[in-house]
Amino acid sequence: MVRWSRVCFYSVGGSTETEWFGRERHGLTRVNTVRADNKIKVVHVVGARPNFVKIANIVRACNAADRIESVLVHTGQHYSANMSASFFDELDIPHPDINLEVGSGSHAQQTGEIIKRFESVLLEHEPTLVLVVGDVNSTAAAALVAVKLGIKVAHVEAGLRSFDRTMPEEINRLVTDAISDFLFITEPSAQVNLEHEGVDASKIHYVGNVMIDTLERHREKALRSSILDDLGLNNGPYGVLTLHRPSNVDHHETFSGILDALETIQRDMTIVLPAHPRTVKNIEGIGLMDRIRQMGKLRLVDPLGYLDFLKLMAEARLVLTDSGGIQEETTILGVPCLTIRENTERPITITEGTNQLVGCEPSRILEGYRRALAEPAQQRRPKFWDGQAAQRIVDVLLEVF
Repeated sequence: MVRWSRVCFYSVGGSTETEWFGRERHGLTRVNTVRADNKIKVVHVVGARPNFVKIANIVRACNAADRIESVLVHTGQHYSANMSASFFDELDIPHPDINLEVGSGSHAQQTGEIIKRFESVLLEHEPTLVLVVGDVNSTAAAALVAVKLGIKVAHVEAGLRSFDRTMPEEINRLVTDAISDFLFITEPSAQVNLEHEGVDASKIHYVGNVMIDTLERHREKALRSSILDDLGLNNGPYGVLTLHRPSNVDHHETFSGILDALETIQRDMTIVLPAHPRTVKNIEGIGLMDRIRQMGKLRLVDPLGYLDFLKLMAEARLVLTDSGGIQEETTILGVPCLTIRENTERPITITEGTNQLVGCEPSRILEGYRRALAEPAQQRRPKFWDGQAAQRIVDVLLEVF
């Protein structure tokens, strides 16, 4: 039997209409409320590697709070073992209660599928809050579904801005922040950005960086990894390279210029590139794989699990990347980082961390490389990057609800 429940009112064409939802077995009679048993039901959403690292300690802190009930939803945006399943095992995250199994596709296809499949989850579970992290398609899609059902949304890692709207991640950040009720930020620039966009300051909570929570919790275990022996990296300095942004790996001219710089750097040290299958496919597609193979000390390896990659970064002489999260991790590890982009949404990694923004031009990359080798890396730790960010998030939720 289908029961129908009136949920909310909205205005259409100057008249008041009533919106109705139908569900089998249960009526959706209240949204945005704490249950009769005083429990706060939180649906956590993850979809890609950075999300898993960020959500780990949040779920753990929620599960330790008597008043919070957690449901973990994996959209399936990343679905290979190294990019998904292994992270749940390594980071001690409970395996997802629900997997939407969306898989790959264009941005529109992926976002649309998540929206379609996630709605039924919310109608079934009737949460108090949907909590999303980061800036991937899963983040924006889940937030959109929740807010249209009248369910409050919390965005962890809110307010970060590259001011480059050609980046899909930037659009996801803007959309998610605009519709969220709780904006948990990692650094002061995020508050400035949000207030400039007209966000009510009462929604903004400076809690720190949950990625660093996970790093600190697993750092000692990661240092016991055998990855350096496995890759034969114990005999001299080496660098780590990660590239995945379409602006870098989808264009022959841009990537060829990056390789010009890497060709010089790899003469001094081995460079290890853990490459996602998409990156390998694109390198082959733009005709540069043969050039990489001719560089004797630039080594492509399969994607690594979290602990192995953390060990690889921690012992590196240098990291080159276009990833936002790696800028943050190298800041805490004290490892020099060269960001191969023209912008960063994480300026604190430059002002207080070990990061240099070097762009894609070979001369600038090499200038940053020489500076990184000549100057000691900074060791300052940004405020609240102390392993307690997830607990601060839980404290806010318990207080508000």
